[in-house]
Amino acid sequence: MESGSRSRFRRFARLRAPCGIMPGVCGRTNQRRARMADVHFGVTVPQIKRPWVAAARAAKGFEELGFDSLWVCDHLYGPQSPQLPILEAWTMISAIAAITEKVEIGTLVTPAGMRNAAQLGKVIASVDNIAGGRVIAGMGGGWMPREFTDFDMPFLSTGDRLVQLRETVELLKRMWSEDEDEVHFKGRFVTANNVVCQPKPPRKIPMLIGGGGEKVTLKLVAEHADIWNNAAGNQAGLSHKLDVLKGHCDAIGRDPGEITISQQCLVTIAPDEASAGPMADRAQSLFGGHMGDPKGPLAITGSPERCCEQIQKHIDLGCTMFMIEFFGKDTLETGQLFAEQVLPEFSRAA
Repeated sequence: MESGSRSRFRRFARLRAPCGIMPGVCGRTNQRRARMADVHFGVTVPQIKRPWVAAARAAKGFEELGFDSLWVCDHLYGPQSPQLPILEAWTMISAIAAITEKVEIGTLVTPAGMRNAAQLGKVIASVDNIAGGRVIAGMGGGWMPREFTDFDMPFLSTGDRLVQLRETVELLKRMWSEDEDEVHFKGRFVTANNVVCQPKPPRKIPMLIGGGGEKVTLKLVAEHADIWNNAAGNQAGLSHKLDVLKGHCDAIGRDPGEITISQQCLVTIAPDEASAGPMADRAQSLFGGHMGDPKGPLAITGSPERCCEQIQKHIDLGCTMFMIEFFGKDTLETGQLFAEQVLPEFSRAA
């Protein structure tokens, strides 16, 4: 990382960690702000009903604006309808890798059982080589049956999909390890027969696991994840989920501070509060509860100053990585407002 530049994801956040102190630029010179070295801002790239030219424009634009990472959803169908055009995630990430230089890139998230696990491991390692070591592997259990069955992959029960997720994560980590040349793996749902993965990824690929299941998923996070992502629909319950995750970490003797906490979030930012209110109403009408409550206690909605305050609430809980879905017809436009008025508030302290 270049000296003096905004920090990219390299340092892990702490659960319930104290924040750094620096002057604010949103109208409160004594406002508490976390240092950028501890805060990471990612943004989703337009993907559904958008041609590649629009996605490429957004990817390059968000990188130029100073965001830390770019994300795509991993769906073979649009969530609202199979008829919605959507680009395949890892193909898209490979293309984004080729037109960007600094941003990290990843999926939010890849369903473990939607592809052959060993082949997926090879794909991700290849993309990371193209990207020069900028991939974050986002993994989850999946929830849309037709994405599996229409492509001749079994859609298992919830419990079995989580076993499949665990086995996939374990296989991928072994495939990418410099310590193993050939990997033999035999699980209930995942099998690899002396698989070779060359070239290896340029770096240890950070493993992100998404999902909020308290008995199984968060236990898996405690055991295997570098990053845990809390889905937007669970945003209001972030504090409770962190308590559960900490309990799982304590049970296995892992320092919870080794896990970066990220929050998927809808951001409805406007120049002033009067303009932001109607935007939040439209977002609620469009997304329902899928992207959380745009007027909820942790919602990042409103003027730039209000958005700063809401981000700080997350940081005070220990969340220092934000996966932003900007609301608006042109997400680059709202992204520019955020980059100009909010990102400097969390820039690295001198």
